[in-house]
Amino acid sequence: MADFDLPNNSTDLTGQVALVTGATSGLGRRFARVLAAAGASVAVAGRRVERLEEVTREIEAAGGRAVGVRLDMTDTDSILNAVAEAEKALGTVTILINNAGIPDAQRAHKMSIELIDDVFGTNLRGPFVLACEVARRLIATEKPGRMVNISSVAAYHYAGNGAALYSITKAGVVRMTECLAVEWARYNINVNGIAPGAFSSEMMDGMLERMGDISQHFPRKRIGDPAQLDSTLLYLVAPASECVTGTVIKVDDGQGSR
Repeated sequence: MADFDLPNNSTDLTGQVALVTGATSGLGRRFARVLAAAGASVAVAGRRVERLEEVTREIEAAGGRAVGVRLDMTDTDSILNAVAEAEKALGTVTILINNAGIPDAQRAHKMSIELIDDVFGTNLRGPFVLACEVARRLIATEKPGRMVNISSVAAYHYAGNGAALYSITKAGVVRMTECLAVEWARYNINVNGIAPGAFSSEMMDGMLERMGDISQHFPRKRIGDPAQLDSTLLYLVAPASECVTGTVIKVDDGQGSR
């Protein structure tokens, strides 16, 4: 029987290497900073190189260790190269935050094939390929790992507001989480997810601009702050959640329950 601390609630990530996608803004930027503050070395990944440098400097100024990695989730070579670059700079990636995602913002029958491919590629295919590449390297080195896939309450509740494909791909992320958790449990790779409601981000700003103040339809009539996701993120990547895998936690302020 293991000798656990009382309480068994450590969030110390010292010695861990995290890769965070979509880290140039919004939730991903917050996730990268939080993981670095908890002791992890962080590979900050995204498409906007100038933003990568900005986030990296921000983490380093706070005493953390970070490196920027350019990543396009619709490009397989870019995905594989990003993992290799992160590993070369920081060591084997032991924590993956699959956060990158884009909205569709159009009625399904009006979407171009190009947009359909971009949404599927960024929100579902890319995260799957990335998770498999990180897992392959963990399995080869016999290291345990943690993955957190960022879904959405839209995976469970669709309001019919011109984001059908976004809802579909985020539901796919939930099922991907459940299936990969089973497949990789034997390798001590925990795969979990977070399904946020409406939180402040560039994507949310665009939605509010198109649709007006949707928060007035929510039970608490507010948009969440990314900081309110910190505790859930840390729980899923920290030693305290060793027995948790295949779980997607809704953090939606009651928005998806109405």
